Amino acid sequence: MTKSVIVRTQVKELAKVGEKRLFVSEDFYTELEGKVKRMIEESCKRAKLNGRNTVMGKDV
Repeated sequence: MTKSVIVRTQVKELAKVGEKRLFVSEDFYTELEGKVKRMIEESCKRAKLNGRNTVMGKDV
């Protein structure tokens, strides 16, 4: 099993509209995990293209 880059309890905590909490389905975590990993990979590539070894907010 690969290590997750998201924290499920934190996602559940944020999944709300106003004060109303929403349920979070398993496939949401899967899709979110993939999206976050792609964002990190793309940001790393952008940093390297700009001659940096540090990923910064401007790379997102």
